[in-house]
Amino acid sequence: MAQGSGDQRAVGIADPEESSPNMIVYRKIEDIITKMQDDKTGGVPIRTVKSFLSKIPSVVTGTDIVQWLMKNLSIEDPVEAIHLGSLIAAQGYVFPISDHVLTLKDDGTFYRFQAPYFWPSNCWEPENTDYAIYLCKRTMQNKARLELADYEAENLARLQRAFARKWEFIFMQAEAQVKIDRKKDKTERKILDSQERAFWDVHRPVPGCVNTTEMDIRKCRRLKNPQKVKKSVYGVTEESQSQSPVHVPSQPIRKTTREDVRKQITFLNAQIDRHCLKMSKVAESLIAYTEQYVEYDPLITPAEPSNPWISDDIALWDIEMSKEPSQQRVKRWGFSFDEILKDQVGRDQFLRFLESEFSSENLRFWLAVQDLKKQPLQDVARRVEEIWQEFLAPGAASAINLDSHSYEITSQNVKDGGRYTFEDAQEHIYKLMKSDSYARFLRSNAYQDLLSAKKKVSLLR
Repeated sequence: MAQGSGDQRAVGIADPEESSPNMIVYRKIEDIITKMQDDKTGGVPIRTVKSFLSKIPSVVTGTDIVQWLMKNLSIEDPVEAIHLGSLIAAQGYVFPISDHVLTLKDDGTFYRFQAPYFWPSNCWEPENTDYAIYLCKRTMQNKARLELADYEAENLARLQRAFARKWEFIFMQAEAQVKIDRKKDKTERKILDSQERAFWDVHRPVPGCVNTTEMDIRKCRRLKNPQKVKKSVYGVTEESQSQSPVHVPSQPIRKTTREDVRKQITFLNAQIDRHCLKMSKVAESLIAYTEQYVEYDPLITPAEPSNPWISDDIALWDIEMSKEPSQQRVKRWGFSFDEILKDQVGRDQFLRFLESEFSSENLRFWLAVQDLKKQPLQDVARRVEEIWQEFLAPGAASAINLDSHSYEITSQNVKDGGRYTFEDAQEHIYKLMKSDSYARFLRSNAYQDLLSAKKKVSLLR
């Protein structure tokens, strides 16, 4: 079998300009993949491989695939079998689990078969909202195993800006999918994650890993008529944008110019200037954090008066629910601003302090925005308007002090209000309270008296 256009038709990969639809092409490839996975008819051996402390489920080697193609498709030349396997891999039917290069290697590299749900014959074009849901879902899952690459993080940021008005819907879709995935078996979830990643390797290739197989006729037409292509949500106009959903042939390698070297030098200098922490500093920080919270960990320090889960004595819970905080609880408020915001009694004490300084509107606004995020959808628009009129509208009764940038963004968001309309304003007020009011509260007589357990009753009345 000769390589080139002749072997494409021989193995079922047709020219997109032919009259026969691409569906027939996909069906022929899928017949090969189905036979390859059939153990009863001598398919490729699919096995679970042990790797150090973990197991890699449902994988085959590149050598196994090449040998199967040569045996069952009467191919005599291994190079031709590798070429055919690479064409199949480029369509996403098989994929390597260690990298994003969709080619076939005749060695011990592990590959996995793609789930039929992601096969091209299903004829659904992945949209940018699908990609946004996928990336958003990745941020909610196992960070060590599914951490976003730099180009994916950039794409997520661009998509979030482009879909700002419907991002809440995208986030809810991703959250729902994560909940479903968590109910699945760990091995099944691991396989599904790799299959979904491989699907997006085909439709949103990693920079430098573009597919070189025949393109779908619809994509060819879009390339020939660029004016009909909708503007990408990525907002990137460079010709080298490899994460485009349109597959383009790889460009010929050009010689390195002086400008390229200058850019590389600038990039390396920037990397040298990056702030890095020594491992010793990180360890010291971790030890300090552990020592600070050790007395609040019931597994290390016995709870006083006793642990209700062990002794059936609920006195500790009564103390925690009391509006008279213990000295230990008050001490924890000084660890960080978040600690006092998490504690209902701490928030009440901080609010009283802000009232004495005539700046209680800051905390009341922050709490109102937090409550807005928990409101039923039918009440959100009404609550957004109430918060705007109380804290931000011209002549508001409890006007808060915002910078012009945050105020402008919030003004635009209010026109189409949602649960996260006041996100920028809330962040600005949070930083303002943390850097200014919180520091003064810790130095105030009110907090010092609570900390030393003096005049506690009179202060809380």
